[in-house]
Amino acid sequence: MTRTTSTEELTGAGNTTDVLVIGGGTGGYSTALRAAALGLDVVLAERDVVGGTCLHRGCIPSKAMLHAAELVDGIAEARERWGVKATLDSVDWPSLVATRDDIVSRNHRGVEGHLAQAGVRVVRGSAELTGPRSARIEGYGEVVAGRGVVLSTGSRPRMLPGQAADGRRVVTSDDALYAPGLPGSVLVVGGGAIGVEYASFHRSMGADVTMVEAAERLVPPEDVEVSRHLTRGLKKRGIRVETGARLLETAVVDDGVRAVVRTGRGETVTVAVERLLVAVGREPVTDGLGLAAAGLTTDGRGHVVPADWSRLETAVPGIHVVGDLLPPPSLGLAHASFAEGLLVAETLAGLRTAPVDYAAVPRVTYSSPQTAAVGLTEAQARDTGLDVVVNALPLTAVAKGMVHGRGGLVKVVAERAGRVLGVHLVGPHVSEMIAESQLVVGWDAEPADVAHHIHAHPTLSEAVGEAFLTLAGRGLHQQH
Repeated sequence: MTRTTSTEELTGAGNTTDVLVIGGGTGGYSTALRAAALGLDVVLAERDVVGGTCLHRGCIPSKAMLHAAELVDGIAEARERWGVKATLDSVDWPSLVATRDDIVSRNHRGVEGHLAQAGVRVVRGSAELTGPRSARIEGYGEVVAGRGVVLSTGSRPRMLPGQAADGRRVVTSDDALYAPGLPGSVLVVGGGAIGVEYASFHRSMGADVTMVEAAERLVPPEDVEVSRHLTRGLKKRGIRVETGARLLETAVVDDGVRAVVRTGRGETVTVAVERLLVAVGREPVTDGLGLAAAGLTTDGRGHVVPADWSRLETAVPGIHVVGDLLPPPSLGLAHASFAEGLLVAETLAGLRTAPVDYAAVPRVTYSSPQTAAVGLTEAQARDTGLDVVVNALPLTAVAKGMVHGRGGLVKVVAERAGRVLGVHLVGPHVSEMIAESQLVVGWDAEPADVAHHIHAHPTLSEAVGEAFLTLAGRGLHQQH
């Protein structure tokens, strides 16, 4: 019979367990669930709410809002391209927020239910390490773990030096969706995936949007051609994009924020907006965790570095790390932390495990247009010294791409007469198309292996199939 435990039942419970998980975000609760399923006793300490940033302030609520933005954009497309005489009266912000919050709430209840059904003891309170296998949990007491401790305390948004968020005029990615109302204009500082998504959302909702990115292009980790297509798509939607640019100074005024920006062209311009959204990355949360008491230190950016990446185990035996506390090559992505949680739980249960293949973790930006990628970019592949062959195919090369009419690209990077090294997509709905390519890259498949598989027609995904067919010398609509 499955044992269930509520938070209220924990008072006076024993202070020993097999596994102590500190932090209940995606990495933490996946570790707890898998460990419990393997028969281990698990205590999960969370000082806020289980689900972490992804469920409550990031992945889930932001994608709910981006879906609403897609619906808004669809009304304009219906009218302007398809002759559907649809109009948008207004966006009922309270109703939109209520739907978003309902989705978050139902997911939160689901996670809590899974933990309870698995018999995980969830303790609400901050945990501080007191040794390699022990921690003191606020309001609960000392817990000693027989098998190991898992650190999964997540991250928080980085802020610019001298800048403070007020949740209204100056917001971070954590509180942007919860700021009051829809602003008429937004300055987004940061052109990574988070910044691009928020810029896309606010533009769909009618705001004037300016983006400032210090690097020479948006989404710098992605392939150059993907970045170029993404930037073109955002500009076509009316978003002002400044790359190679710097935010020199800001001032909060009565009607919003005034910012001075040095553009990549060397010009100094003043931008007046209702809201400044800072999306310049995230930093690990380790304050109050008591790392020194357990014999741990952090690197220069606050990460806890594993001594053994195959087990995600630190230099202190029995202490493992998952999620945003990990440095690169971990990607700070929720789906990567799920895999990390499974790995650590199975390691603690004594199972044979395979390390997380970070090269095969998909990367997605849920803007309009979307980007999705897995594996090496063309530049990265060439830097390895391999003999590389590349095939790029526009999404409009297939009929469904013409139906959508929003452009896009499929780009495959492979060894010449060898395995596929990377797949890069930009365009509508490509977030739903990347799973196939993850398998291709993860299993070291060659284009000829994939070319034997038939893609449904007409679909956007057949553009991926056509790219592989062409590299295998069997292309129907494209010669290479």
